[in-house]
Amino acid sequence: MKKYGFGVDVGGTTCKIGLFETTGKLLDKWEIPTDTSENGKNILDNVAKALKERMAADGIGKEEVQGIGIGIPGPVNGKGEVSMCVNLGWGRVAVAEELTDKMDGIPVKAGNDANVAALGEMWQGGGKGYEDMVMVTLGTGVGGGIIVGGKVVAGSHGAGGEIGHITMNPHETSSCGCGRKGCLEQYGSATGLARMAKEAQKKEHEASALDGIEEPTAKDVFDAYKAGDALAAEVVDKFASVLGRGLSKISCVADPEIFVIGGGVSKAGQPLLDVLQKAFEKEAFPGCKGTKFALATLGNDAGMYGCVQLILE
Repeated sequence: MKKYGFGVDVGGTTCKIGLFETTGKLLDKWEIPTDTSENGKNILDNVAKALKERMAADGIGKEEVQGIGIGIPGPVNGKGEVSMCVNLGWGRVAVAEELTDKMDGIPVKAGNDANVAALGEMWQGGGKGYEDMVMVTLGTGVGGGIIVGGKVVAGSHGAGGEIGHITMNPHETSSCGCGRKGCLEQYGSATGLARMAKEAQKKEHEASALDGIEEPTAKDVFDAYKAGDALAAEVVDKFASVLGRGLSKISCVADPEIFVIGGGVSKAGQPLLDVLQKAFEKEAFPGCKGTKFALATLGNDAGMYGCVQLILE
């Protein structure tokens, strides 16, 4: 095993880059802008330039680098190819092959950003010590990463782990961002929680801390819930019920040892885990009721860690 590895987490606005020892120690991290002009044609060139500059500045030779892992906000197949990535303006791009060429032969592996975040949490975060894990990211949507036997389940189209698009309500009339209706992320995300809070405000209820908030956020709801607010409790119970049912479906297929919960909603902490685990156990197949729940610990660095784990597989 060589001494160094780089993790590159490509987002729509910035690329987060980490220099690691292959033991898992993060030595340094920095960001560069993601240039999405001209259909993102300069993104990989800019990444290669940033990596070469750091290697030169630190006196790191390419013979000391185990490889480069890169996370992409879209489906990535087993060859490290993207068929389309709207956030970057990309059509079909052979990410791993192109970046390897630009880096003078240093090996590159590419993965979906949610999947590599899951790998990062398994390696050095909330899922450390487990090899069968599902990462659940509760943000604007519901992201996921499924790991079985220590390896990401990406699927034949790179869409493995798209847990936010499990259909939970076939009678839903509003559309999900994916174009379908009734997806898990319409209810189990920060956006979904806020939407349910607004709907609850319109119904008859006792006085609530949420009454004076025109556009309640997930944080507002959980703050009120922790303070014992009855309306917030009703909303959180509904949120957890749908999300717990969705995770129970996943457990019947992947049977993880642990669900690791990340994303903005996870800042609610232990109260979120408690209500979610209770809802999950109510719905879960008997053999899966013992599945553990934990909070993610790496935050925005999870993707960089997971990118390095990719090259260590």
